[in-house]
Amino acid sequence: MQNTAPPGALAPADVTALTTDPYGTYARLREAGPVHRFTGPDGRPAWLVTRYEDVRRALADPRLSLDKRNAAPGNYAGFSLPPALDKNLLNMDPPDHTRIRRLVVKAFTPGRVDKLRAPVRRIAGELLDAVEAEGRTDLLASYAGPLPIIVICDLLGVPQDQRTDFRAWTDALITPDPSRPHLMKEAIGNMMRFLTGLVASKRAAPGDDLLSDLIAVRDSGDGDGADRLSEDELTSLAFLILFAGYENTVHLIANAVLALLDHPALTDFLRTNPAGLGAAVEEFMRWDGPAPLAIRRFPLENVEIGGVTVPAGETVLLSLAAANRDPHHFSEPDRLDPHRDRSGHLALGHGIHHCLGAPLARMETETALAALLERFPGLALDVAREELAWRPSVRARGLISLPVRW
Repeated sequence: MQNTAPPGALAPADVTALTTDPYGTYARLREAGPVHRFTGPDGRPAWLVTRYEDVRRALADPRLSLDKRNAAPGNYAGFSLPPALDKNLLNMDPPDHTRIRRLVVKAFTPGRVDKLRAPVRRIAGELLDAVEAEGRTDLLASYAGPLPIIVICDLLGVPQDQRTDFRAWTDALITPDPSRPHLMKEAIGNMMRFLTGLVASKRAAPGDDLLSDLIAVRDSGDGDGADRLSEDELTSLAFLILFAGYENTVHLIANAVLALLDHPALTDFLRTNPAGLGAAVEEFMRWDGPAPLAIRRFPLENVEIGGVTVPAGETVLLSLAAANRDPHHFSEPDRLDPHRDRSGHLALGHGIHHCLGAPLARMETETALAALLERFPGLALDVAREELAWRPSVRARGLISLPVRW
């Protein structure tokens, strides 16, 4: 990337290059310096952090706030969500973040998630049953997409007849079409109506599910705020579980399948050594994870990152993708190697904002890959490799489709 910045300033990152050649671009930026000033996809300025040690330290720095109210005026645009969706963990600092996370974290403990393994394997088998006779499919549309949404809907207790096109809604938020801005507004409105209606129906007829449990906490807390959710916090939490639990896992599964198709020796090894899938999933997350950037942060005061002073209130973007391929932390980072020491990879964050659903995402991906490798030993791409297209987003690393045959 050509440095056209004036003396004393940092070269702006090319947003287009971050989507068309993310790892090459991040490598050049990482080599050029630890922190870069650039103009984000929303046209607003931001600071991009690229080196592992700086990113890891910043992820756990309490001076870097997730609360949008700490953004300097005119510095950050972001999603314009109604309060019923906006009061979620991605916009919160302690003590509110601590209070709300404590209420839901028990649903995602490794022990509880492991009890879901058999149901997830059953769902994966049913999805593969539906396409097996065809001999080919878009694996993103028929498998990697439906599997996580079925699991999350089961977890929240969404009735079968109320399950709708969540993918269209999330796509409108993550990769908005500039020529059709109304689609984002429609998606937000649809989500809000769906979730408020779901909460109302669960309140009237509770079930054995996570959302019913959260409603019970909301309606029967002790009254002093220690264990209470506001109504907006309740619907926002349901939105976050649905949105994040679906979006990241879809692309984690699809990216992992593509990695296997690109590395047939690894595929053969895992087919005969399925016990190695857990380690492989960790490496897939490090090597090509679904979230190139952590959620934006806003310094509460002037903060030094990598020797660069970032002013209070400005937007800081921490590149998980760049950090996870930093050669100063990972040997030969561009090589996919499930046998490497992956300790400390940052694909799911670090610190108090580490991904709440990490155990579920790991288990779903491992189970989905195991079922696929077992069922279709002849799995192959159904298009030329160069025909695959990635979503034009710096926030999400995901394919638009994944045509395969067997």
